Amino acid sequence: MGGQCVRPGDAVLADDAGVRCMLMRGGTSKGAYFLAEDLPGDPAERDDLLLRVMGSPDPRQIDGLGGAHPLTSKVAVVSASGSPDTDVDYLFLQIGVDTAEVSDRQNCGNLLAGVGPFAVERGLTAPGDGRTSVRIRMVNSGDRALATFATPDRRVVYEGSTELSGVPGTAAPVVIEFQRADRPLLPTGRARDIVAGTPVTCVDNGMPTVLIAASALQVTGREAPEELEAAAHLAARLQEIRRAAGRLMGLGDIGGTTVPKLSLLAPPTHDGTVMTRTFVPVRCHTAIGVLGAASVAAGLRVPGNVGQDIARLPAAGERLRIEHPTGFLDIDTDTDVDTGTATDTDTDTGTGTGTGTDVDNGGGTSPVARRTAVVRTARKLFDGTVFPRPV
Repeated sequence: MGGQCVRPGDAVLADDAGVRCMLMRGGTSKGAYFLAEDLPGDPAERDDLLLRVMGSPDPRQIDGLGGAHPLTSKVAVVSASGSPDTDVDYLFLQIGVDTAEVSDRQNCGNLLAGVGPFAVERGLTAPGDGRTSVRIRMVNSGDRALATFATPDRRVVYEGSTELSGVPGTAAPVVIEFQRADRPLLPTGRARDIVAGTPVTCVDNGMPTVLIAASALQVTGREAPEELEAAAHLAARLQEIRRAAGRLMGLGDIGGTTVPKLSLLAPPTHDGTVMTRTFVPVRCHTAIGVLGAASVAAGLRVPGNVGQDIARLPAAGERLRIEHPTGFLDIDTDTDVDTGTATDTDTDTGTGTGTGTDVDNGGGTSPVARRTAVVRTARKLFDGTVFPRPV
């Protein structure tokens, strides 16, 4: 593929030999896909190499593959799975843009769309006759997903008629169905908490996410991402909420990570369910992540959530359309909310992480998201050898 690849245990001296790499668009993100065997086995050496491949730290990432934004500074590391119920393992790494940070503390549902096609391209799994389904274990969280896509003549095709908001043109669909996770849908056990003086709903349907009514932060939730990013007072407030919510959700110190995500909610403007503005963690997403949208959708189905008077919920069993700055994302979610949910009164502890008083709505058992599915697309941009910046 154009040069000798770095192997596990090798010193990070890939500057001349290069590293085998496939650049792909997955959903509304873009990232570098690698076989695990083509990267150093030591995580510290691997991360150092990937920072140099992506051109970090540098706001423009001018000397690497990164596109100067968190959505285009991503890496997927894929390997054959050792688990009998999955075909491949997928490790997602978020590469800092202007910081020398590599985080594995979250999943990425957008790059997930490219994992199945990449696995077929690299020979990790055999293509089916007409259609292929790849069982994927998301190493970051242990969650499972099933990706299904067309493989006419037993080869991956990327051309198709499926449109995605925020992506020009059309491409072949990749249907992703997420298996039910073992962890609670509501990490705090409540449908509503008071965090740093602000009502929020903390939810995790594949991505730790904090739902906030945009009006609670004195914005409409329809502003352009650039306008929200430029509001210094809003950035400080969001960071305060994110730090406090991270502790409340059991994530510990969230410094240097992009979770939990914060999604501001506003009434829909284009016949959808809700309008969103999502922060990653301080940059405003030009769309919305797949797993973030899945968490928003499941959270909106929980009685007592902060968006219940904002969203226009369809009937049970119908698809939710999550609006975002460049369009929408449709989510199928089957959330069982009949078992009862604990909600919160408007009592703040005064510490900035108030949980108030639990109010039991029934059985006292947290709701669960039994099924979540989404249609995405992916496209191979190049396949070859990348040459990292020298040490």
